[in-house]
Amino acid sequence: MSVRLKHAWTCTTQRTVNSKEHVLSALESCNGIKQFNQVHTQLIIHNLFQNSLVASRAIKKLCSHPNTTPRATSLFDHLHHPDAFLCNTIIRSYLRNSDYSAAFSFYYNKMIARWVPPNHYTFPLVLKLCADNGWQREGEKAHARVVKYGFEFNLFARNSLIRMYSVFGRVNDAGLLFESSYVLDLVSYNTMIDGYVKIGEIGCARKLFDEMRDRDVFSWNCMIAGHVSVGDLDSAKELFEVMPDRDVVSWNCMIDGCVRVGNVSLALEFFNRMDGGIRNVVTWNSLLALQVRVKNFGECLRMFERMMESGEAMPNEATLVSVLTACANLGKLSLGLWVHSYIKSNNIKYDVLLGTCLLTMYAKCGAMDLARDVFVEMPVKSIVSWNSMIMGYGLHGNGDKALEMFVEMEKVGQKPNDATFVCVLSACSHAGMVMEGWWYFDLMRRVYKIEPKVEHYGCMVDLLARAGFVKNSEELIEKVSVKGGSALWGALLSGCRTHLDLELAENVAKRLAELEPLDISPYIVLSDIYGAQGRWDDVERVRLMMKEKGLQKEAASSLIHIEDFELKYIVNK
Repeated sequence: MSVRLKHAWTCTTQRTVNSKEHVLSALESCNGIKQFNQVHTQLIIHNLFQNSLVASRAIKKLCSHPNTTPRATSLFDHLHHPDAFLCNTIIRSYLRNSDYSAAFSFYYNKMIARWVPPNHYTFPLVLKLCADNGWQREGEKAHARVVKYGFEFNLFARNSLIRMYSVFGRVNDAGLLFESSYVLDLVSYNTMIDGYVKIGEIGCARKLFDEMRDRDVFSWNCMIAGHVSVGDLDSAKELFEVMPDRDVVSWNCMIDGCVRVGNVSLALEFFNRMDGGIRNVVTWNSLLALQVRVKNFGECLRMFERMMESGEAMPNEATLVSVLTACANLGKLSLGLWVHSYIKSNNIKYDVLLGTCLLTMYAKCGAMDLARDVFVEMPVKSIVSWNSMIMGYGLHGNGDKALEMFVEMEKVGQKPNDATFVCVLSACSHAGMVMEGWWYFDLMRRVYKIEPKVEHYGCMVDLLARAGFVKNSEELIEKVSVKGGSALWGALLSGCRTHLDLELAENVAKRLAELEPLDISPYIVLSDIYGAQGRWDDVERVRLMMKEKGLQKEAASSLIHIEDFELKYIVNK
């Protein structure tokens, strides 16, 4: 009898082993939730679901796809003896899918609530979750649990705590953990250096960096970025030149440092030293943005052409922002149209910045219908977007449209800023809308409580002077309490030239000469006014004064974009 029982038990055990192997194989090969449900049914039939190996494989399979992770949580609820491995698998899956609230909810409501003991992999996940979401209070609670469960001196947990407190900006707390550690590794040092760099403590970061026996490329890049962040390009370059291995981040850090201080030649030197295969879109964008910043718009477009020809990187939103800015300042409508076409054909979604740059380009090039189309399509409009539309209409003499845009902006609840009123007053000036200009100037102060700046007074002086109210312009300037008088008097002098007000022009020119003794402009304008009235002796007297003061008029030049001219000619023809 005992022999039969032993044989029966052996057969049953063998069938169980075979069933388990079969189900595990089916789990690995199943594709889709429908097949998984079939395997799950077999697990229940063969009483294998509570087996720790099988359960871990099933949950791991579900956690491999974001849509099935909630199903893994549901299966977890039916396990009699869950362990830390299963919990870590589910939390990691939620983190990978950026579902932070679900990860945190699982940790509290499933793992802690069911008294599942953590292991040394659990707390790095939880501490990362708290750090990345700024949950300081929950991070402190997790720290308490690290101590409670005896993982305080575990290197993984300790490094995660150092990182968490560094991310919170509590670098002193991170430093206490660092100093009290018995064992430190490369990650410990890198995390502390990164923490010091992010709060601007470059001296502390450099001290740790110099103490390190072993460094990786992150150590070097972090320290270089620290020196760059405070404008110490010399120290950054010194480290860069001696680092044993460089990656694209190393080169980009140095180029970024050059961009910060506006050193175009050094940025190009680093750029040209890079192997073409290592350059990425960030590298190109840094150079393009630098050229725009120093107003080398033509060079920006030449670099963009070189980027496209090289094929080293595909342009992204930041690339196109720089290119569109250059197009706007050079009046390159044809290239701007190509960029717009590229955005559409590559399904690039406008963000506020890209959409605003696109409509600004159209506005400055005079294509206001296209600018309006872009404006209407923008899902979110910033105050800069509205200002660009008002500026565009005003720039091309369509004052009524500019004011209509302002009224439309008020209706949707967008509050204007001081730049908005500069655009509005400039539009009134270009269109000769004197009464409207005075009304908006008063509206700015009375309703929106914006104190006029020199730009606002400049627009008003220009508006009044253009309309022939030069005396009123002079009175307005006399009341101005802001700096920048020379710009205002210059606008008034231009008005005097337009309306040939010689007496006032002489007084204004005298004031300008006192404010800007090296500026030749008032002498030239005054000479033009004398010439228009046939007073040639006075013209010669002004020229002698210019010669005595050593002032010379620079040769004028004009720039015409032939390709744009030819394009318009063909269309009109």
